[in-house]
Amino acid sequence: MSKAQALSAADRAKLETLIGHEFTEKERLDRALTHASARTDKGNYERLEFLGDRVLGLCIAELLFRTFGAATEGELSVRLNQLVSAETCAAVADELNLHLYIRTGADVKKLTGKRMMNVRADVVESLIAALYLDGGLEVARRFILRYWEGRAVRADGARRDAKTELQEWSHAKYGVTPVYRVEERSGPDHDPRFKVTVEVAGVAPETGIERSKRAAEQVAATRMLEREGIWQSTSAGN
Repeated sequence: MSKAQALSAADRAKLETLIGHEFTEKERLDRALTHASARTDKGNYERLEFLGDRVLGLCIAELLFRTFGAATEGELSVRLNQLVSAETCAAVADELNLHLYIRTGADVKKLTGKRMMNVRADVVESLIAALYLDGGLEVARRFILRYWEGRAVRADGARRDAKTELQEWSHAKYGVTPVYRVEERSGPDHDPRFKVTVEVAGVAPETGIERSKRAAEQVAATRMLEREGIWQSTSAGN
């Protein structure tokens, strides 16, 4: 395994322009982009990732608290979980083309999309920590707002797949996973009806009736989210 090459001055300058911050200590930026598999005596991003995850969570929580003044704690939690997820962090990494700058023992320059998603997400968190250490909270917050604010205010930010959101909420609130149970199947084979109950320990169950098991599960999950105030009630699925 060859030793990882350090960032060139030109690459570092390009990246600093994308990030919007010129580092006082250049080694912080290098370390934030260095995977543990790279052979280097300058360290890697693992400790920075730990700190960056907390800084990102704080800034996103603050953004959501300020932006959605009427939102419940449950809705804010769902939005927060979505915005700090590996998928979102990796999407920010792709927007910045960070895969071109990551120093690693493996070839990741073509590994975009779902492949190596966690590596790209981790690098974004380590980069946030490096910004925080080099310039303070305001510098880190400015970067986060630049790449997350639009995602945060997107209209569908709190309404994705009902089952996914119910699972995120129940994990955050009660530390449990929703359980779905088919109560009844009725109707002819060409036009069946499934009655499904969803249960979350700590709250009353909900039911949904639809033409497929999955659709009935979605209705039940939607009803529970609306009843618990996580989603605003609509006429759909009632």
